Amino acid sequence: MASPGTGERNPVSNEVIIERDNKKLTDLPAELLEYILCFPVLNHVDILNVSCTCKRLHDVCYGRGKVWGHQFKLRWPRLQRNYRQNESYDWLKEYRTRYVVGLQIRRTVVSISKRFFTEVPCVGQVLGDSFAEIESLGAPEHFCEDELLSILNSDKRKSLTLKYYAKKILYFLRQQNILRSLKVFLEQPANEQSALEGAVLVDQYCNPLAEVTLENILAQLEDIADKVRKCLRVSNPSHPSQRATTGDCLVVEDFELQRQVICALNTVLYEQLQFTGNECDFYNPLNSYIHQVLLRRTGIPISLSVLYMTLARKLGVVLEPVNFPNHFLLRWCQKQRRSGDIYDYVYIDTFGKGKQLTAKECEYLIGHQVTADYYSAISTSKVLLRMVGNLLNIGKRGEGNEKSYQLLRDSLDLYLTINPDNVQYLLLQARLYFHLGIWPEKVLDILQHIQALDPTQHGAVGYLVQHTLEHIQHKRHPVLPEAKLRSATQHRDVQYSVGLIMKHKRSGYNCVIYGWDPRCTMSQEWITTMRVHQLSNGANQPFYNVLVQDGTCRYAAQENLEPHSAPLEIAHPEVGRYFSEFSDTHYVANEELQARYPEDMTETLGTVGELYRLTPSSLGSEGLPPSVRPNADAKSP
Repeated sequence: MASPGTGERNPVSNEVIIERDNKKLTDLPAELLEYILCFPVLNHVDILNVSCTCKRLHDVCYGRGKVWGHQFKLRWPRLQRNYRQNESYDWLKEYRTRYVVGLQIRRTVVSISKRFFTEVPCVGQVLGDSFAEIESLGAPEHFCEDELLSILNSDKRKSLTLKYYAKKILYFLRQQNILRSLKVFLEQPANEQSALEGAVLVDQYCNPLAEVTLENILAQLEDIADKVRKCLRVSNPSHPSQRATTGDCLVVEDFELQRQVICALNTVLYEQLQFTGNECDFYNPLNSYIHQVLLRRTGIPISLSVLYMTLARKLGVVLEPVNFPNHFLLRWCQKQRRSGDIYDYVYIDTFGKGKQLTAKECEYLIGHQVTADYYSAISTSKVLLRMVGNLLNIGKRGEGNEKSYQLLRDSLDLYLTINPDNVQYLLLQARLYFHLGIWPEKVLDILQHIQALDPTQHGAVGYLVQHTLEHIQHKRHPVLPEAKLRSATQHRDVQYSVGLIMKHKRSGYNCVIYGWDPRCTMSQEWITTMRVHQLSNGANQPFYNVLVQDGTCRYAAQENLEPHSAPLEIAHPEVGRYFSEFSDTHYVANEELQARYPEDMTETLGTVGELYRLTPSSLGSEGLPPSVRPNADAKSP
């Protein structure tokens, strides 16, 4: 017998070794290959390359398989909610479509800045019908939204212009969806319309970028209803609400049992949870948004009434909305059958901690008598009109900034969706669009509709038609503003440049410069109103367009401004329209603003270098025009 290590080799083991050496990756089972190709380090390019090597790997990477499904989920995790787990999808096709949509969306967003920078005014800026381009792509809506969210969630300080327009597009796309849902809601029979659902749609339309869902609102109300049930259990363990389960349509007929529900509801809402009417800040629009009322536990009569009415209905008590002037109420019938007598009802003031009032006591709330009609129950659509009307009035009372204009636009859209033939608000919408310089074609459509509804409006309609046609003509032949060169003789007194973060010496506000004039260019009326003549140099000094931290745009005299000692980001909604990046000490002007002030960014970099003692290497060359950026290949003299 041969000793170990010597003699003849075992032929069987040789065959095993040879067979093992001949094994290839492609000989592995498909499940194991899929597992290997799903490693996170591999991207879509790697998978494409692998699938091109041989038929075996091509088959493993088939469109409906795990490999492309994993690639899709890895790259776009937010989209998973749009797919059912047990269904089969062509993931390769989904990946390609989503990838192409992403490229199209980014190209469209980038192009919008170039086209609208000089056309649309800073305050109340809206892009109007340019959004049709996004819709014309014909891409799945959730793909478009996901790409826009990807842009918005990228590096906070960079790509500000891209984010600015992506946000506007996302705002518009979501509003279009909500408007379609509202129209479907309004087509339902009146007795099937829920005031809460309508109020949530109003909330969503005015806050399309917030994650507000009916499901979430209902879940919060169910939690409150559970607290009321626990409160009822203490006083009456056998109350019908204790036996009802979620989804049951409970109706409590007995008045004493109804009274117990109302009493427990008041205890939970106003004593335990501390809900209250917002008397101190009544005209804050947040008081009208259901998700904010639940979050802040304060609101106005109508928003609190919608919540109160919904909770009471969950617990078996039917309350009806009453469109009482200046103070929205609920009414609770004290008879077995509905009565036409206003004195057969108790009226609940949800703004006053659920106080119960007689018909006569209701008049004391507003200080004068009203007819019986004002005590009648109203439909859900009228509740929504009252709610939207409140927002409209807040928008009218606004300060003429971006927020108030947007609220006015949103509330007008909602009002005219519910009541499309209201001539007063149609005319207001046309005037608003005309004032903001947006959507002139739509203005003409609105005016034509007004003329058909009410021919007596021909004077106002004719004036707006004439000037809107002039606006359209101007759009076709735009006059581009001239570039402002700091080196020009007439600009020698201009000390500051765009992108610098400043502080107002008198008012103390922080701001960033986005434009300047060598002398004040405002009207004599403005100069007098703002007391410019009281300044040391009056109107005969440089004035600067600035974006202020509080969201306003102002026109400030040079003598009133000074560079900020500790530069900070300016949280203004229009920053992205003018700047592409925040660079710790200053803002970097985007291409469009640099074209208007071609020499300013060089000046800005020099100024911040001196002010904050920065070295050229720490400043970098971002924001400099290509013609003045340092050449990496240039040799020192």
